[in-house]
Amino acid sequence: MNEPLAERIRPRTLEEYISQNHLVGEKGSLTHQIKNGIIPSLIFWGPPGTGKTTLANIIATESERPFYTLSAISSGVKDVREVIEKAKQSGGLFTAKNPILFIDEIHRFSKSQQDSLLGAVEKGWVTLIGATTENPSFEVIPALLSRCQVYILNPFDKTDLEALLHRAMATDTHLKSKQIELVETEALLRLSGGDGRKLLNIFELIINSDGSDTVEITNDLVMAKVQKNTVLYDKTGEQHYDIISAFIKSIRGSDPNAAVYWLARMIEGGEDVKFIARRLVILASEDIGNANPTALVLANATFQAVNTIGYPEARIILSQCATYLASSPKSNASYVAIKQAQQKVRETGDLSVPLAIRNAPTKLMKDLGYGQGYDYAHDHVQNFVDFEFLPEEISGTSFYIPGNTPRENSLRDFLKKRWKDKYEF
Repeated sequence: MNEPLAERIRPRTLEEYISQNHLVGEKGSLTHQIKNGIIPSLIFWGPPGTGKTTLANIIATESERPFYTLSAISSGVKDVREVIEKAKQSGGLFTAKNPILFIDEIHRFSKSQQDSLLGAVEKGWVTLIGATTENPSFEVIPALLSRCQVYILNPFDKTDLEALLHRAMATDTHLKSKQIELVETEALLRLSGGDGRKLLNIFELIINSDGSDTVEITNDLVMAKVQKNTVLYDKTGEQHYDIISAFIKSIRGSDPNAAVYWLARMIEGGEDVKFIARRLVILASEDIGNANPTALVLANATFQAVNTIGYPEARIILSQCATYLASSPKSNASYVAIKQAQQKVRETGDLSVPLAIRNAPTKLMKDLGYGQGYDYAHDHVQNFVDFEFLPEEISGTSFYIPGNTPRENSLRDFLKKRWKDKYEF
């Protein structure tokens, strides 16, 4: 019985599959496609233990397609090409049901590895199903992402986790040989963090810990049996989101001491260094912006540096950036500006670009008036000319209003001198 419990009770059909009703429930967005065998290339994005690999296997079984699998951790471009060649021979060109190529942790594939998939996906030799715990918008190349539908898998909720426990006790041969009573499950569910595989691993650890055929599961028993490091920091559960939220809010609130504490919590828990650095880049623009433009420069340099350095030294770079951002003046004026501008676009639609500032690369465009009347700013004193750059329908609309910080006050004074009463600054 060397096979883990999670593998022994892995669902083989949609009927056995637990959770993700928004995808494979009665009205799920994938249910109809699976039943009809019309499977587009997909990317499953979600935390570990939410059934991404299982669902890929079920899709292949239900649609009766050949199934090939690669792990991004151990496979290179050569492996990808070999599997694609096998897939072409087993289907693709000769049947409507092209093979499925499943790539686990596709976010770990390099650009060249992802590029090697493009032709096969585009020509229909394979249907790609990728699984990732990272945001595919950042980790999957645009050309490949545009050819795939992205589906989000959610952490298991309490009902799902309890159903998983009962299914394990009812179907697993080893567990059926024991007398197991679930007196309390709160600790089990909390430690799982919504990760079904983790729940089953902990459950099996407790069942097998003393060799007894009679086991009463209580919160005290669970906490006594599970090693302390299991609960320090869960990179994929609720703590993951709570602690990064505390970290960001501490920086936004200009508290470097709290910021560095929450940073330490993430570092000690083994949080992904790119995840932390990426959030710092976003914060530098969203919460500091033009109050201190150097913040974005430092945050971006931090992102590049920690990717090169890695742990443990990356912690020093992250600490420098976090404490600098926390100690910096704050402004969300740029964030508010783009938010309001987007709202105006949604309200007014595609307003015409004024003829004077249109591009005129051809004679026909020039004859049609493109670019006529444009006044070149550098031909004027202080490189400024009072000109209309917005569509006529929204002329004079203010989107960017500098915040009340020394640097932004300087920007406000500069803009007021230029635009006088046209805009509100």
